[in-house]
Amino acid sequence: MESPGRITPALLDVLKELVGADAELHGFALSKECGRPTGSIYPILARLEEAGWVASRWEESAIEGRPRKRLYRLSPDGLIAARSLLAERHSTRAARSARRLLPGLRGALGASE
Repeated sequence: MESPGRITPALLDVLKELVGADAELHGFALSKECGRPTGSIYPILARLEEAGWVASRWEESAIEGRPRKRLYRLSPDGLIAARSLLAERHSTRAARSARRLLPGLRGALGASE
């Protein structure tokens, strides 16, 4: 399995939705859930699929008057990698927040002694 390339906030949003999904999702649904335009979602899905993180398929039956949807889900290895990446990014973000709060906290503790 390859790297999905540059890790962007949009890519992390897509991974969060795919990790939390109970079923396959189509690109427009991902776009709505992530609050991002389809123009950024589909290239991310293509990168994830090329890297082996995502598997896709066409829905079996189309509703008359509407094209079939392409459905996406994380591959088993992609699920592991996505969870790991999201956990890593979450802990990094938490550490940054703590460092930003630390100077104020130190000042507050020093003032009370």
